[in-house]
Amino acid sequence: MDETLRKIIKDLNEAAARHDAAQQDRLDRWRVLEPDAGEFLWFLAQSISARIIVEVGTSRGVSTLWLADAARAVGGHVLSLDTDADAQAHARRTTTDAGLADHVEFRVADGGSALASMPDGAVDLLFLDAERPEYPSWWPHPFRVLRQGGVLVADNALSHPEEIAPLHDLLRQEPRLTVTTINVGKGELVALRR
Repeated sequence: MDETLRKIIKDLNEAAARHDAAQQDRLDRWRVLEPDAGEFLWFLAQSISARIIVEVGTSRGVSTLWLADAARAVGGHVLSLDTDADAQAHARRTTTDAGLADHVEFRVADGGSALASMPDGAVDLLFLDAERPEYPSWWPHPFRVLRQGGVLVADNALSHPEEIAPLHDLLRQEPRLTVTTINVGKGELVALRR
């Protein structure tokens, strides 16, 4: 990752911190991905040569930038899904400014519905960073869309363990998955499809 992109991400993280500090309602906050969690996603995506990456929950595009840079390195592509059109517009501008627009498709859509419409084994890396209580209702699609060797990552595994627990239980019950939690950012629940 070049220094220009790192500066864009740093500036966006700082703007998000200022914005979020002034918001009473959690839903009004940008809630962007922490730098160490972004670095982890970036490294993981390249480690598995993820060419097809899907993120559910765009926010302001910090995670999108990390994932798009990793996708660019292997000739891949990110599909970023969110129901908030304004947040996606902001992320689209940032991605364009970073020179990564060719590696990202933004779609205003419900994550569960979008995953349900995808073919089996079509996704190399699935990143979930949306409304956590919804994840179980999307099952089995988060597993079904992963290719063999593909990885699912869900954010906030340590900051909101009670909200992640139902997804964690579903992942653990699937014998074709290896599941762990990584202590970066707010905690990343990681599942590898064997």
